[in-house]
Amino acid sequence: MSVIPLVFTSGWASGINAYAVVLLLGLFGATGVSDEVPAALQRTDVLIVAGVLFLCEAVADKIPYVDSVWDTAHTVIRPVAGAVIAALLAGESGSLPELAAGAIGGSTALMSHLVKAGTRMAVNTSPEPFSNVGMSIAEDLGVAGVVTFAIFNPVAAAVIAAVLLVLGIVIVVFLASRIRRFLRRRAQRREEKRLAGTSGPWPPG
Repeated sequence: MSVIPLVFTSGWASGINAYAVVLLLGLFGATGVSDEVPAALQRTDVLIVAGVLFLCEAVADKIPYVDSVWDTAHTVIRPVAGAVIAALLAGESGSLPELAAGAIGGSTALMSHLVKAGTRMAVNTSPEPFSNVGMSIAEDLGVAGVVTFAIFNPVAAAVIAAVLLVLGIVIVVFLASRIRRFLRRRAQRREEKRLAGTSGPWPPG
């Protein structure tokens, strides 16, 4: 069977939480649940690093505004991780050129990352923190569920990931006005901090 459905699903999931994808796939491979997981993802050091970074993301992702800063820092990391995971999966199966798999996984990860980041910007327009926590938990459970399902039924999981990606894009477009307001407020706060930092006490007369 072609590895394309698994590549697409892992790319979508990597755009939301790349560390969870590495950790889940690595554990599935190390425990013998799946034979399609590359050995590179099953290494103990990779699993430890992925686990630590997953815990860091689990905390940062639930704090208002910190989650958007974290997303900004991962604008490159998540698509690159999606491309690398996809290329490794393709190399393990031999049914798809690694370069093509990397392109699919990386581009899908970039799209889902932009959806996640845009949605979080919209959520951060709300003053209470509970929506951030709820969104983060839903994303973590969604990634875990879809990636686990992909191990046993990659085609169906890819369909679910595609539907969620399209739905996310529609939601971000619908919330575009709230996102623009968030960006304007953030730029205004940065400007106020810059002005406060450059303006010192008046020199003594």
